[in-house]
Amino acid sequence: MNKEITHFQRKRRPNQNYSLEQIFSDLRSRMPERYITKLKVSSYPSNGVWKRIYNMVEAMLNQSDVNHVTGDVNFLTILLNKNKTILTILDCGFMNTTNQVKRSLLKFFWLNLPVKRASIITVISEATKEQVLQYTNATHDKVRVIPVAISDRFKFQAKTFNENKPILLQIGTAPNKNILRLIDAITAIPCEFIILGRLSSKILKKLESHQIDYTNYFGLTDEEVLEKYKLADLVTFVSTYEGFGMPILEANAVGRPVITSNVYSMPHVAGDAACIVSPNDVVMIRNGILKIINDKNYRTQLIINGRKNVERFSAKKIAEKYIEIYDEIAG
Repeated sequence: MNKEITHFQRKRRPNQNYSLEQIFSDLRSRMPERYITKLKVSSYPSNGVWKRIYNMVEAMLNQSDVNHVTGDVNFLTILLNKNKTILTILDCGFMNTTNQVKRSLLKFFWLNLPVKRASIITVISEATKEQVLQYTNATHDKVRVIPVAISDRFKFQAKTFNENKPILLQIGTAPNKNILRLIDAITAIPCEFIILGRLSSKILKKLESHQIDYTNYFGLTDEEVLEKYKLADLVTFVSTYEGFGMPILEANAVGRPVITSNVYSMPHVAGDAACIVSPNDVVMIRNGILKIINDKNYRTQLIINGRKNVERFSAKKIAEKYIEIYDEIAG
């Protein structure tokens, strides 16, 4: 008899990225015949007490043989059957808030209680696992690392590198994306800077004062984002914090050299397939970008290493890891 799996998914806010939805949509397409998979999207975005309570009750009424809360709505586990529930935690960035009251509430309702109410926790990186173990009473064997799969849509596309005025592509504009330091680093480097994501007034002011040649896009479709990767010569991703760092792999897959940070999950995701620098060191970021631009052999090797690196994160391999856990819960 077939077993039923329900993926519980957040209700996306406007301009929120699609990566989470893509990961589990691909996983559902790869499930074996012994499983029937369903998708339950919360009726409301994760805003306010009453909307979250409604989403929790709604999840409780839509349980299956296996319940998988797929991330960003950890609190949905609270009313689910613990023995049948898997929780995916993407990162613990919310713990970086300096407001101690808010931090305590988030720790309890987004980590401690949800972790207690799940049979197995999956995380997308070793860095996130370390944080979950630090902030909760979870045991090592309860927290399993399953990386994010790279979408099959991202395929190698050869491009002649523009050494005179390369196109730099920046994915994301949140504070952790470190754009203000990145602007300092690329000042006076002849380049075109493409930024995906809404720009704050502070970022806009700095771009203009530093006379950066930039274009800005937001609300793009998946295909439009892919086209920006193909257009780029170099991908910048020097974040101060990431739970994973999918743009590293996306750049690797398309065949673009990438510069990223030496903190949290990023060096583990990148391996030897990126120029790795300190996100807090503007000079180091600048020198890394210049090395990619000016050193053809180094740049070529990064691209070669990138094509090998993405093999570690193939959708088929990642799906197999999740199916093993579903078998464990359903069995």
